[in-house]
Amino acid sequence: MNKQDCFYFGKIVKPHGMKGEVNIYADVDDPGKYLELPMFLIDTRTGLIPYFIENIQFLGNKGIVKIQEVEDIEAAAQYAGLHIYLPLDLLPKLSGNKFYFHEVKGFTVVDKNFGTVGAIKEVLEYPNQSLFQIFINQKEVLIPINDHIIENVDRDKKEILVSAPDGLLDVYLSDQKDEERE
Repeated sequence: MNKQDCFYFGKIVKPHGMKGEVNIYADVDDPGKYLELPMFLIDTRTGLIPYFIENIQFLGNKGIVKIQEVEDIEAAAQYAGLHIYLPLDLLPKLSGNKFYFHEVKGFTVVDKNFGTVGAIKEVLEYPNQSLFQIFINQKEVLIPINDHIIENVDRDKKEILVSAPDGLLDVYLSDQKDEERE
């Protein structure tokens, strides 16, 4: 399985105890939805490798996992620091204005005042803010992703209605307006 067919689930932090269990950090909103996982994919030097799970338990986003055929602390230590992935079809379905970043790539962004802005090329994730990256005539436009700006997500039309802050689009598109006037 390729990474583009998966989502980042979390990371193996360190061994737990002497019987081959590992501590993991699950980078998901509700780890409890993943208590019945039969397996996960670990990103090794050779790619994503499936590992079957004997037992998994969570306290918040921290979990203890017993991986099949990992029987002692030395074997468990080999997995410390490796990333865990799951197939995209295991993501819970979202509705309304909630979405996964990979889901909206290619959606058209429409601003209430400006009109059609363009198609989302990428979603850029930064520590304090995630942004839609859109190109208009080879010029990059960045629109913040937050509940105050996103008015509606229409999955059928593949369209996101936004209400960009006053002046935001003007900053990016002022050169384009000047070229149109000439």
